[in-house]
Amino acid sequence: MVTVQVQKLIAFVTDIFVRSGSSKAEAARIAMYLTTANLTGHDSHGVIRVPRYVNWVKDGSIVPDQKIKLTVDTPSLTVVDGQYGFGQTVGPQAVAIGIRKAKENGLAAVAVRNTGHIGRVGDWAEMAAAEGIVSVHFVNAAGSILVAPFGGVERRFSTAPYCVGVPRKNAPPVVLDFATSHVAEGKVLVASRGGKKLPEGALIGPDGPSEDPHLLYGEYTPEGVRDHSQGKGAIRAFGEHKGSGLALMCELLGGALTGNGATSAGRKFSNGSLSFYIDPERLDSAEFFDTETARYIAYVKDTKRAAGHDAVLVPGEPEAKMRAERTANGIPLSDDTWESIAVTARSLGINDTAIADARA
Repeated sequence: MVTVQVQKLIAFVTDIFVRSGSSKAEAARIAMYLTTANLTGHDSHGVIRVPRYVNWVKDGSIVPDQKIKLTVDTPSLTVVDGQYGFGQTVGPQAVAIGIRKAKENGLAAVAVRNTGHIGRVGDWAEMAAAEGIVSVHFVNAAGSILVAPFGGVERRFSTAPYCVGVPRKNAPPVVLDFATSHVAEGKVLVASRGGKKLPEGALIGPDGPSEDPHLLYGEYTPEGVRDHSQGKGAIRAFGEHKGSGLALMCELLGGALTGNGATSAGRKFSNGSLSFYIDPERLDSAEFFDTETARYIAYVKDTKRAAGHDAVLVPGEPEAKMRAERTANGIPLSDDTWESIAVTARSLGINDTAIADARA
């Protein structure tokens, strides 16, 4: 394993994206959001994505420093066309629109289509929660067919994330953020590069459940590109019919309704999302919500522990603990992950001395 200090990692990744065509501001933003995913323990959405992002820029799938286009803009509803810009550029702008309109009107909906990979959706829920806004997000990834529906073995869904953020006064927000697949595709990517192994039966193929990343990617070298179109298997939906049903709704709401398109073969990758924003102060003038939220969370956590569990946790607590630990001690990356990033850096003219300095 390689352990990289947080600020060094941000600076190194920033340099990579500047050299791949982004402005310094955009490159720093991408680096910050990717590193934040690692900080919170979501390595699947962290810097392991750097080689893939750079390849997308090279083949024209992502446009650096792209401007968003508002195709619909009413007091309560906005449709944002990301025009295939980086999700880390499109996402914050879309959330800012939702926050502003929720504060003005109490409720807002923002649809996003045609945007590059938006990363960890929890970032956008945290952004809204920091402004006191509740948010709900249905997300799909058109062109990314990875997940088998319950009862099937062939791919039909994207990993179709779902996220809810609840702000709290004088306490961290409650943020539920998960892929509707058994694991995110990025976790298969992590496992394929020598990181944390997949849970039992996370994948499925013609011969049944499996944990072997080759089922999703086909053959690959340790530092080489992972191409999920080459695999014969699929990721399973979580929770049997429940995860499969929620994935379908994310495809219909985040994909079909937004104009991004539900996932299908032979088309360009793009994230779509449908997000709702609610201002509790407009809904709850008596300020019951925050007090009741605090009471109920305490009630949930104050229960007899099951065998093997030290505490009952609510969404957001594992991420907060991991953020503190990795901020202090650095971000661990598998050797394969670091080498894949180094290969990308070298391809952009970053020398071995700078690469060594970044991990020192």
